[in-house]
Amino acid sequence: MKHLLTIFLFIATSVGFSQEATSVKGTVIDLSTDKPIDRVNIVNLNQVIGTSTDDEGNFEIQAQVNDTLHLSYLGYKSIKVRVTNDWLKFGETKIGMTELALALDEVVVNQLKLTGYLDIDVKQVPIKSNYRYSISGLPNKGYEAGDRRPNAVSKVLGAIFNPADFLHKIFGKKPNELRKLKKMKKDDEIRNLLASRFDREMLMVLLQVDRYDLDEIVNQCNYSRDFITSANDLQILDAISECYEEYKVLNRNK
Repeated sequence: MKHLLTIFLFIATSVGFSQEATSVKGTVIDLSTDKPIDRVNIVNLNQVIGTSTDDEGNFEIQAQVNDTLHLSYLGYKSIKVRVTNDWLKFGETKIGMTELALALDEVVVNQLKLTGYLDIDVKQVPIKSNYRYSISGLPNKGYEAGDRRPNAVSKVLGAIFNPADFLHKIFGKKPNELRKLKKMKKDDEIRNLLASRFDREMLMVLLQVDRYDLDEIVNQCNYSRDFITSANDLQILDAISECYEEYKVLNRNK
């Protein structure tokens, strides 16, 4: 009986140790200058948790062996780093990032011919209005339908029943990505990172979709082109999440 008790305690202790949270530490530097880079966005793609480097380029993030960390920073080439046994055992490491050459696209500004009369000049300024429609029973604040054309409301209704079908086709075969979507919404650090980004890179990496599919998902969920081009990454995440949740509500009520 004592032997059985000893074996049970050993197994329980081993399981307890194996479930202990582990983390890795590191310093992110510029490869050309060896200087630390602060505020680098770091996301554990396997556990869907995020952090960022401090003023000295240092970071610590929860991770296990073979987890992949995604590092990104404006003006630098994004990289992926795999967590290894030696990194977990022997402490901190240095990770180098390479600066990208930035080139600005040519911007064409259409000049307005002003007359000096406010009533006349203000009419020359293009105004784009997007109207939102809410539907009783659904938690979303509303759906963008572009304008007040006669088919605007029917467009909204049609989009609700069809768009998430597109969403389901993309994520239906990727249940892990749907789980990541939910985790991303709950992780405050990732939400803070996404709120300051507009490049969609982190969303594409985490959800395993390309830029076209990402934009098409939001478009099929009936968000306007203006929203798609101007929203930050957190707003895009929330839009996709709300669309899929509403899809499930409608399917349950059928």
